Amino acid sequence: MALAIFDLDNTLLDGDSDYLWGCFLASCGIVDGAHYERENERFYLEYQAGTLDIAEFLRFSLRPLRDHPRSQMEALRARFVEEQIAPIMLPAAYDLIATHKASGDTPLIITATNAFVTAPIAARFRVDHLIATLPEERDGVYTGEVSGVPSFREGKVTRLQAWLEDQGMTLEGSAFYSDSHNDIPLLERVDRPVAVDPDDRLRETAQARGWPILSLRG
Repeated sequence: MALAIFDLDNTLLDGDSDYLWGCFLASCGIVDGAHYERENERFYLEYQAGTLDIAEFLRFSLRPLRDHPRSQMEALRARFVEEQIAPIMLPAAYDLIATHKASGDTPLIITATNAFVTAPIAARFRVDHLIATLPEERDGVYTGEVSGVPSFREGKVTRLQAWLEDQGMTLEGSAFYSDSHNDIPLLERVDRPVAVDPDDRLRETAQARGWPILSLRG
């Protein structure tokens, strides 16, 4: 039994759930629209460029969980997944996950986007295992801080290694599908790295190293 590991944003999804969540909160008046959208766009461009300060971004993105009642945020999340995420869940992504399951592989989604946003998305893909950045909680209340290591860049390797040890598994025979050059540290660790609709930097790396390049967008 081997692991089939999937990045989420712009890999299984035709879009970025973290960025879209911020836009959705702004459209609902939960955050200051103009300021939040401007900062959200800046962070997204920095992510694409490989210059994102993950600690700064997470303080920004987790603040609404701290500042609003949990029940309100969960209700908004349900709307968000239905209205914004369901339409961008790629049919070919479902098929790819199903193919791995049929081969006896264990699907796992690993994403830098926080678990509050991504847990219901993983469930919709029928993937039981999720590694995501964890919002810190105290007595059931979100603090706006991060618990543990964010699953971003090298942090994905760190979090995955801890998960493997907990599960008693290894990376033997594993595959990892991602669109982003930010995931090269993990792509280098698996037996079967696959670039999915890759950004320019990942495409160049994949071509240089002979990694398969796949599109899930038809």
